[in-house]
Amino acid sequence: MPTSLVKESDVDVLVIGAGPAGLMACNALAKAGVNVRIIDKRPNKVAAGQADGIQPRTIEVLQSYGLAEALLKEANQIHMAAFYNPGADGGIEFTDRVPDVTASSARYPFEATLHQGAIESLFLDSMRLMGIEVDRPTVPASIQISEKQAELKDASAYPIRVVLKHLEGGQFDTEILHAKFVIGADGAHSWVRKSFDIAMEGEQTNFVWGVLDIVPETDFPDIRNKSAIHSNNGSCMVIPREGDKVRLYIQLGADDAAAIANGRLNKDTIGPHQLLDIARKSFYPYTITTPKSFDWWTIYSITPIVGQRVASKYSIQDRIFIAGDACHTHSPKAGQGMNASMNDTHNLAWKLAQVIRGDADISLLKTYESERRTYAQELIAFDKNFAKMFSVKLKTEQNQDGITHADFLKAFQAYGGFTSGIGIHYGESPIVRGTHQQHAMGITIGQRMPPQILLRAANARPIELQDLLPSDSRFKILIFAGDTSQIAQLRRLESLAEEITQPHHFLRKCSPTAQPSALFEILCISSARKDTVRYNDLPPLFRSHWSSVLIDDCDVRGKQGGDAYHNFGIKPAGDTIVVVRPDGYVGTLAPFNRLHDLDEYFLSFLKPRSSN
Repeated sequence: MPTSLVKESDVDVLVIGAGPAGLMACNALAKAGVNVRIIDKRPNKVAAGQADGIQPRTIEVLQSYGLAEALLKEANQIHMAAFYNPGADGGIEFTDRVPDVTASSARYPFEATLHQGAIESLFLDSMRLMGIEVDRPTVPASIQISEKQAELKDASAYPIRVVLKHLEGGQFDTEILHAKFVIGADGAHSWVRKSFDIAMEGEQTNFVWGVLDIVPETDFPDIRNKSAIHSNNGSCMVIPREGDKVRLYIQLGADDAAAIANGRLNKDTIGPHQLLDIARKSFYPYTITTPKSFDWWTIYSITPIVGQRVASKYSIQDRIFIAGDACHTHSPKAGQGMNASMNDTHNLAWKLAQVIRGDADISLLKTYESERRTYAQELIAFDKNFAKMFSVKLKTEQNQDGITHADFLKAFQAYGGFTSGIGIHYGESPIVRGTHQQHAMGITIGQRMPPQILLRAANARPIELQDLLPSDSRFKILIFAGDTSQIAQLRRLESLAEEITQPHHFLRKCSPTAQPSALFEILCISSARKDTVRYNDLPPLFRSHWSSVLIDDCDVRGKQGGDAYHNFGIKPAGDTIVVVRPDGYVGTLAPFNRLHDLDEYFLSFLKPRSSN
């Protein structure tokens, strides 16, 4: 027999699991210049099915990585939601149609649907351009973390030892990897979570749902809208997909318990044909013919029945992290799973990058759990209510315990900010400080920076503010400068530029080099008009490039722009600095005369660089 060879290597971050959460992490870290590896036990990416709904905030996040355009080329868009309820003849009847996305500030006022494999391809293609491929099929065999506190607190150390097994052999079938950090994005049955005995806290539900992906032939009039169907025979949800595909979520009732034995689901006793037959009962009097093939199907069962659970902790010593389904599981109907998972690692990646580069103290990593676990708990609370409302029958004379359509619609719309991801609000922490909220009441500290059309001062070209906030691991410093066509205001800006570049203020004190642009990007937003502004009158600090000076004015056709100061609740005089974190969330803000508050904010987690 040939002798087994063992390879030994080092890496900044090892990502275990190449689903959406793991790929988001790997892509973001690679873009930030971090030495990252990603492994997966599957020989290939997902080909069909699995998660498919991309919410408006997640589209914004993908846009910040330059991936939204490719997504939207392939994806279906859901703009309307229809509701059907029991009719007098025993079948269902149309009740209502409303916008699917109710969050008023959504840049993308729709939900996008595309199968998980295509979404994974967005990241795989991006990573390939940076020379990174998923190492597959590869599994972790063991993981150990140092107990030496000095090593754990030293961000440059490699305190984690992982033994990898490459399942397809090759020159090395075993590898010993020494890592600074590990991300376990390895799903609901996470090996990483189990390796450290991290408990999942929460409940199971008694609601069981089947899922079918088909190209339907049907007379149902809302087959291309999201449709919530409550019938006397159970509930069903229609999710239109890319091309002509449609996903059906089908509630399984007690009479379908052949699929459940001793509390466990048995897929051998139910399949796609049986699921379609159950769906037909909910659709009556509308019909669905049996398709030539079923693109994908499953029965949602996590433990084994859909669980609504959150991990008791998200990290081991702030060195090993779990993300995505590894740390929260819930029902699929609200379309949150993949979105929550990708946003977990979107939140974590920039923090890891800044710690690894030496820009931030390792304590910054504690905010991953405090922000994302709190969000997951809110998600579970929402999911319990939504799943219950969707799964119970409507209120009738015979069923007084049910819910009314008005109650269901009210909940659907009230939860809009949450389901869209737009309303995610991180609480007070070292990286969220709301001291001066009153200076910009239209911007919520702790929420993502809202979209806004501005004009470039140099050429009056309209530009979306969010497109100037890429996920590049840098903080964006937005200077709301007031009317820079006025001499007095220019003098105030010159004073600000001189003061903010003093060595004791954050811009110099926290920058890793003499050039603050390595960690901070400054954008100047003037309230001057396009016919009077002179962008090159501004101090050089606030116009590092001609494209970094913007004005709050309408475009030449008068159709967009001109309302940023008003929308953001900033006085026309400006005099306000807004700090946008690398993940697009507003960290803090302050008036020009409170620079020391910004110093306190940044120095609470960034490392001072005395040499600058």
